[in-house]
This record gives sequence, C-alpha cells and structure tokens, in this order.
Amino acid sequence: MLKSGLITPYRGVRYHLKEYSTRAPENAQEIFNHRHASLRNVIERAFGVLKKRFPIIASGTEAHYSVDTTTEIVLACGILHNYLMGVDPDERLIAKVDRELMNNEICTEEEYRMNNNSDDSRQGAIIRDAIAARIWADYASNRP
Repeated sequence: MLKSGLITPYRGVRYHLKEYSTRAPENAQEIFNHRHASLRNVIERAFGVLKKRFPIIASGTEAHYSVDTTTEIVLACGILHNYLMGVDPDERLIAKVDRELMNNEICTEEEYRMNNNSDDSRQGAIIRDAIAARIWADYASNRP
C-alpha cells in the first residue's frame, strides 16, 4: 500500500497558487502542481480551522485514541463546525488560519529528499505522472 504523502508535486515547476495568477499552466507538470496546491490549500485550511476551534484535534502527534475513535472525533468536529458556520461564523478564526497558511513553507529540501528515496516514492511518481497526463489532456481539450 502506498503511504500517504508520497504523491508529491513536481520540483522545479511552479507550485504556489499566486504563481498562476498571471500565466496559465503550460504543461502537465504545471497543471498537476496547480491542482495539488489548490487541494492542499483547501485541506490545510479546513483542518486549520477545525484545530483552532476544537483543540482535541490539535492535541499533538501522539495518538490518544484508536483510529476509529479519532475518525469519529474529526467527523463530529466537522459537523459541529459546519453548523456553527451557519449560525455564527467566526471570521477572525478563519482569517487567523489563512494568515498562518500564508506564512508556512510547503516542504523543505531535506523533507523532500527524505520522502523521495523509497520504492513508495517511485510508485507515487508513476501515479502522479499518470494523474498529471489525464489532468492535462482534460485541461487542454477544454481550453478556449
């Protein structure tokens, strides 16, 4: 089974969302990185807000509960958050998470090397290349 996080963006290719504001993606690697960055941003923002609102989620890296219990806690927090956003949205909380995300580095070179020296990372690269080719084909066929 492929470990989480081993389908990584392409290195040496535009990645950050703001880099695409002036020029559209020009190849499969760039469109993959753009979509990867967009998805990562949404996921990090969602979990950032949940962790700020419900500290039980941000209680450290050591597991205090079983995987099933942790899953149920995260799901319950997500449901409560969605309800609270409908009744009394906390825009300060969201703005704080957005500021923190803007200041975070995506991945250091050392972290990148550590995550890309295994059979899993090679398998992840093969999967990434296939996904990038499909995304590019779809993007290219739907461009004006």
